[in-house]
Amino acid sequence: MAVKPRIVVVGLGSIGRRHARLLARRDDLIVEWCEAEPAAIAAAQADLGPPAKIHGSFAQMLGTAPELVLIATPHAAHAAQTIAALEAGAHVFCEKPMADTLASAARMRRAAATSGRVLTFGFQLHFNPGLRRLRELVAAGSLGELVHFHCRVGSYITLVNSRSRHQSRLEGALLMDYTHQPDLLYWFLGDAPNGVFASGGQGGRLELSSRPNFIALNCDYRRSLLATIHLNYVQMPERHEYEIVGDEGWALFDFNTGRLRLGRRASASESVEEFPVERDPMYAAEHTAFLDAVAGRRPPESPPDEAIVSMQIIDAALASWRTRAWVALPPLPLA
Repeated sequence: MAVKPRIVVVGLGSIGRRHARLLARRDDLIVEWCEAEPAAIAAAQADLGPPAKIHGSFAQMLGTAPELVLIATPHAAHAAQTIAALEAGAHVFCEKPMADTLASAARMRRAAATSGRVLTFGFQLHFNPGLRRLRELVAAGSLGELVHFHCRVGSYITLVNSRSRHQSRLEGALLMDYTHQPDLLYWFLGDAPNGVFASGGQGGRLELSSRPNFIALNCDYRRSLLATIHLNYVQMPERHEYEIVGDEGWALFDFNTGRLRLGRRASASESVEEFPVERDPMYAAEHTAFLDAVAGRRPPESPPDEAIVSMQIIDAALASWRTRAWVALPPLPLA
């Protein structure tokens, strides 16, 4: 009988526990945990029951030579842990954002290329059926020549649910937490922006906040296309929407309701498509994509060369927000 590969989930916050829970449902893996905080371990055990093994030290865990490592720790730990796991010979799935700085993300990219191992990132929205349908429409040219891409997320509930409260300490946490949206720009359009102008601030009489707690990005391209991203930690209940406008039609997707509205210029008509609103299937699908990439059955869904574009956009957006000036997308660091 074939020996099942070991996957170690590193970090048992809410996202780490979701990964651990869904991975434990598979019959083709041995799932282990790595966590130094006894309270986090106890909470995970209460929710999920005991795993095959618990590692209290990241270095000790790597010494056991796991085949697969899933990083679900705070942003600042992503680069060092991912690089160490790759150098230890593991294939790595790292949660988003790629890292806390563009320079760290570039080091991860080089480490993956040197190691020959699979490195992919947790952009699970790629597996949302409504967003996949929206991408199909763009790829097929159904909306014509695109002129505007817009997405918005307003989510005070993220601050309420945050256990670490890192958003109050980490400048730009709003962009890091919602790096999905810069990533989706590239995923939808297949093109990185030329530059970014960002404006925002910290406002509202709220118990919880971040700096900034609202921001708007205007991303321009070398073609006649504008992309805008609005993010805030103010709105409750949450809003989460995507709109794409072309010269032959438009599409508007409400992520929280699963409702996709399609407008057609030629017929002056509008139609509606409905998609399931479930999060677990997206995570389970990205697990399968990672394992299939490791087995050579498909390319990685979010490899470093693509995931790093989101870090370039965030780097430019933060520089623009600080200076109140348009900032060109930065080149990738050489060292």
